[in-house]
Amino acid sequence: MTHDVTDVAGRRRTRRLSPLREWLREAFWFAPVVGLLGAIVLALLTTAADAWLIDVLRDAGETDEIDDLLKISDDAKTLLNTVGSSMLTFIGVVFSISLVALQMANQFSPRVLRLYVRSRITRVTFAVFLATFAFTLLVQFENEGNNDPRTATSVPVVSGVVGLVLVMVSLLLFIAYVHAILRLMRVHQVIDRVARESLAALRDQPLPSDGGPPPSDADSGPLPSASGPHPGDSRPGPPGSPAQPSGPGPRPPAGSGEQGRPGYGGPDSGEVRAGLPEAGGRIVYSGPAGVLRSLNAGRLVRLARRHGVVLRLEPRIGDFIVPGTPVCTVHGGPAPTGRRVRSAFQVGVERTFHQDPGYGLRQLSDIALRALSPAVNDPSTAVQALDRIHQLLAVLVRRPLGEVHHRDREGTVRLVQPLPTWADLVDLGLVEIRHAGAAAPQVSRRLVAVLDDLVRLAPEGRREPLLRHRTLLGRAVARALPDPAEQDFSMHPDRQGIG
Repeated sequence: MTHDVTDVAGRRRTRRLSPLREWLREAFWFAPVVGLLGAIVLALLTTAADAWLIDVLRDAGETDEIDDLLKISDDAKTLLNTVGSSMLTFIGVVFSISLVALQMANQFSPRVLRLYVRSRITRVTFAVFLATFAFTLLVQFENEGNNDPRTATSVPVVSGVVGLVLVMVSLLLFIAYVHAILRLMRVHQVIDRVARESLAALRDQPLPSDGGPPPSDADSGPLPSASGPHPGDSRPGPPGSPAQPSGPGPRPPAGSGEQGRPGYGGPDSGEVRAGLPEAGGRIVYSGPAGVLRSLNAGRLVRLARRHGVVLRLEPRIGDFIVPGTPVCTVHGGPAPTGRRVRSAFQVGVERTFHQDPGYGLRQLSDIALRALSPAVNDPSTAVQALDRIHQLLAVLVRRPLGEVHHRDREGTVRLVQPLPTWADLVDLGLVEIRHAGAAAPQVSRRLVAVLDDLVRLAPEGRREPLLRHRTLLGRAVARALPDPAEQDFSMHPDRQGIG
């Protein structure tokens, strides 16, 4: 199944700032730097306000009022000095708590550490604490220490009030920070956070303006590879593979819709993809090796329109690519080159939720696998992860999947982008847990309940991967538990596992 995303008015448009926003969310330094710059501006404004207040009172001949302000200036200086020294202690405490939280999170899965890095409350707390410290230092530096009401040019009145307000805000943020970190140290909160971010990422995935047709019987199928059928599946591989000779007439391209994941076949393969002009070249990646984190689809659409070609993206978001990896097959003309092509691909050291609908399932599966490891042996945590995997798959079970057609303003397809298929997502969420939890009745019972529930929710064409997993689970339980009574107990569906 394919979906169209266009630049026509009234339809969904690619958000150009999405990669920048995602990068800023993961740049821990950004919020503290903004806080320091804000502290500098605030210190300049408050010291200017203090000087303006003295000028106004002197012009009005209010020398007594200036003298009264000077009497409390010593208290204000003491307050600022105390705040400046205490904020260093607060910053050290926050830093220590953060390190402990990171060590605790690493026990769940290394991939959930990014939740702490992206935590808004952590960054805001550091930013406000550093801003308060910098503000007090700058105000004390600007204070002249002149107590003569006739010649004094500034009294830290406004600065002292602002410093006191910053202290109160810092205390409230410290309470909120400790509360948030304690929540993230609890595994069920981490699992819930991963699920919520996954759902948010799914909402940002491109879909037709009308929401797309419901999945049909052809919308599901296990993921064939270029070399043959899916492991453990009796169905043939993609057209042209040894398991299925290609016949005459039009056929869907390998990797299109829900028929399978595209390979890296280029124009020399002799294949003409259905519905597209003949392939005329490939765009080869030339940047540093890493994970394909995001794609600037709007830039590629404009580039393809300018050259009068259609681009088919070969790797999916989340794939690891190296220099020389073909990233696009070009149909209808020669391959465009240049910096704009390279800059459309955002590569990093790890996957993110941005444009990657399967990353949440990857994290939840990792948490369950860590819980089922012999060193931890915590099947209850694995069941909690399965609860959220169940939730995500239930959202995806009727969602149109496959590939997206990005169109230009005239409605012409310019970019074909593959997305994970239903079988891909089911395998990602359940395969490893099925293998690791076959001997744990709590996990197998919950897994049977997940599969039975999804079979009821799924349309006919998407039930086969679920039924296949149920069959394989029964075989795995039979191998792990030779006693038939134990097998019957382990294969009984239970939404709580055992309870």
